[in-house]
Amino acid sequence: MPPPPASLAGTAALELVESEPIETPLDRPDLRDAWEVWPQMMAAARERIDAAEFYASSEPGSRLEPIIEELQAAAARGVQVRWLADAHFASVYPEVLERLSSRGVQVRKMESLHAKYFVVDGREAFVGSQNFDWRSLTHIQELGLRFRSAEAVRALLDIFQTDWAGKVSPPSRGYTFASGEPRLVASPRDSLPAAQLWDLPALVQLIDSARSSVQVQLLTYGEVPELEQALIRATSRGVQVQLLLSDWELRPKTLARLRGLDRRVEVRIFTIPQWSRGFIPFARVAHAKYCAVDAVRGWVGTSNWEPDYFYRSRNVGLLLEGGPIPARLDAFFRQNWSSPYAAPFDPAREYTPPRISAAAPAR
Repeated sequence: MPPPPASLAGTAALELVESEPIETPLDRPDLRDAWEVWPQMMAAARERIDAAEFYASSEPGSRLEPIIEELQAAAARGVQVRWLADAHFASVYPEVLERLSSRGVQVRKMESLHAKYFVVDGREAFVGSQNFDWRSLTHIQELGLRFRSAEAVRALLDIFQTDWAGKVSPPSRGYTFASGEPRLVASPRDSLPAAQLWDLPALVQLIDSARSSVQVQLLTYGEVPELEQALIRATSRGVQVQLLLSDWELRPKTLARLRGLDRRVEVRIFTIPQWSRGFIPFARVAHAKYCAVDAVRGWVGTSNWEPDYFYRSRNVGLLLEGGPIPARLDAFFRQNWSSPYAAPFDPAREYTPPRISAAAPAR
């Protein structure tokens, strides 16, 4: 049976968007790629583009270059383009930010920004695991959502404005997410325009709603007590809980935490082969961050499941209920889980840490 469609019929109000490493069979033909979707969204901008990105890094001739050109073209035709960047990584990767600034893009820096999103004309947005990085578009498995839900977009814009202004301003009214519409969630709790947006309790509730299956794919997992207890509660009531992690998990700190995880949680490690033309730093990895529950509810976001992502750094995500996307997340997970790149985790095995780089960024 073919997988369910990846977007809502007609209006395409919600679209699942991937990135897959070249030289692998991981491409899903029914999903468009971020390098196709992003420039289309930016080319349609008429008034403003508001973006918050962990960092920006490009290479000549890469898939990111046409997207940078679309941003510059938007600024040239009078679109207000505002760009938030993480302060630390702005110094590590300054080149793209300098190019954007020289062409009329307003750039500001903030501490502890890990989110990856942008909003076009206040009407549609993109949230996902893809960094604004040429590697994310060519050499990394990623997953994101393009959406046009008015309330979710409004909440995301309020978060952007909070960070742009450098202070929390409560919204003029609370957020009411209609049934069947995506619900915007974010972290950390103390810098949100409304407490109801905090993602950690929302993710706990999502796991607690499971009756048959919880499937989670992440770059890395570290003990977050609230989430771990929810996963264990799920296994205790007979829910199948599966956790798919990248081989970056096999570093000493995260590996030690993983070994302590309840054995009823099934764990596999997902390893992407290196590129045939040589090693690429910070690439050839599965970086998607999502959860599927019973194939009817789900979450797609920017957080790895480690404490800092919920308590210290800015992250965003979308909770989904009903419609075709949760079922597609379920199918996406199952394809990865059963692929030759996924191997069962053995807590007793001595693993060799993967080669990442001498100074890997906390993605």
